[in-house]
Amino acid sequence: MRFKFPSKGRAPLLLSAAVAAALTTAAATTTGDSVTLAADGIVRSSRAISTIAFVVADYKYSLHGLARDSEDYPFKQSEVHLRSAKKLLKLCEANGCFYVKAGQFVSSLRQVPKEYTSTLSCLQDKATPYNFEDIKMVIEKNLGRDLSTLFLAFDERPIAAASIAQVHHGVLKNKQEVAIKVQYPGLEQRMKIDIMTMAVLSKSISKIFPDFRFERVLHQFQRTMSLELDFIQEANNSQRVATYFRKNKAVKIPLVFRDLTTPQVLTMEFCHGHKVDDLDYMREMGISPVKVANTLMELFAEMIFVHGFVHGDPHPGNILVSSQGNGRFNLVLLDHGIYRELDEKFRLDYCQLWKALIMLDSRKVLDLGEKFGVGKYAKYFPVIFTGRTIESKSALGVQMTKEERNHLKDELRYLRLEDITSFMDSLPPDFLVILRTDGLLRSIIGKLGVGRHVRLLAYAKHALCGLEKQHNSKGFLKNTTSQIRINITYLHLRLLLGSMALISQLNDTRHTVINKLKDLVCGILHLFHINMFTL
Repeated sequence: MRFKFPSKGRAPLLLSAAVAAALTTAAATTTGDSVTLAADGIVRSSRAISTIAFVVADYKYSLHGLARDSEDYPFKQSEVHLRSAKKLLKLCEANGCFYVKAGQFVSSLRQVPKEYTSTLSCLQDKATPYNFEDIKMVIEKNLGRDLSTLFLAFDERPIAAASIAQVHHGVLKNKQEVAIKVQYPGLEQRMKIDIMTMAVLSKSISKIFPDFRFERVLHQFQRTMSLELDFIQEANNSQRVATYFRKNKAVKIPLVFRDLTTPQVLTMEFCHGHKVDDLDYMREMGISPVKVANTLMELFAEMIFVHGFVHGDPHPGNILVSSQGNGRFNLVLLDHGIYRELDEKFRLDYCQLWKALIMLDSRKVLDLGEKFGVGKYAKYFPVIFTGRTIESKSALGVQMTKEERNHLKDELRYLRLEDITSFMDSLPPDFLVILRTDGLLRSIIGKLGVGRHVRLLAYAKHALCGLEKQHNSKGFLKNTTSQIRINITYLHLRLLLGSMALISQLNDTRHTVINKLKDLVCGILHLFHINMFTL
């Protein structure tokens, strides 16, 4: 049976096809691109439009006539989510480049259904390298010299390939090992075409499904891509972060070689290491995953709460663990193209939010909700960040009680899609960046097998440091009473943090003892097995 679109849904999609094709051709011709680029753009745009059309049809017809509060609705909706996510995955793989980046971007958004995030998350590791001759041409054009005059050695095979660039290993004339990140040719023109197609599609979908508003997400994605295409900006970000963490021996930011860096070529110090979630490597090197998780969370908590300058793409490929021997290690932070400089007022309010979450101050949480512009939805902040309801009085890091879970389920059952959309739309842009980064960090520490207390402890500690930075910058307070009150509050916070740290240490000790007992039992069983078969 063939799908037949209703006139309400068909008109915007047909208009999308016509407009996208016209925009694609216009983008190619006005920038002086070849006919090949125009033809490729039309093919890619048409593929995107047809995929979205089938996704829209699937939602329309599969959920038609089903009441939102019916028992069948969640199951049917989950099935459609999964089918649609698989179709979008195929689209991203077929179109590549910015569609892969868009898929990666969507997979890291916490407001997206889990079927999309789990399906599209595999795009983090998928990219096809470019032909070396094309890469060589970009390098020589940007640096103005032949490779042979720039490098003592240059590996033609990339050591890493992403959706917009690939990285090669090289050796400079002074025998310094370097990593050369090279942008693929023609990306600016291709981005214009892809973003225009996505914009047309997002407007069309919003007309068919008014509850979905993609324009804000698309604007954020476009801004992110524009920043990521400028390697000079990436070099600036890298050097700024290196300054912040110059005294932290556990964090390594690769040195940038400015004389070999342009908007399309970035040359930096080569650092050895493995992905931050490579547990086999850590076992082999005797590195504690718990210590890695602690260092990771301390690093990003300081970025967020103290410096207000946040790495926007902390997936495992951008963070390496580098063994320094005897169980010691460095965390190597790569890919500094996407950063968000937080508004100072937002940074301080966010510090206050975490202070309120630690102190179980529900009134303060709700007051801050007004400042953030989310109103009644502020009651979900504790659930989002600490996994507890706003009424909970149990210790941080402890799971919700059965009664709390049941109460939360009852509340969420009546939460409509438009409520979620309204909540996300009302959040400041800085908050969306924080949520995305936090989601990626949670995923990493989950893979490391570390409990939530590691994240809570790091965030709580640096929220406190962020507030202390504010007070220190103003000098000593003249009002002695206020100063005493602040000191008492800080003491209370530190006691809470100390108790969390103690719980964390006890948990780590318990895990160590359990693992040693397991090893002992396995050893005894192994010896028993050998003896049984040798008698």
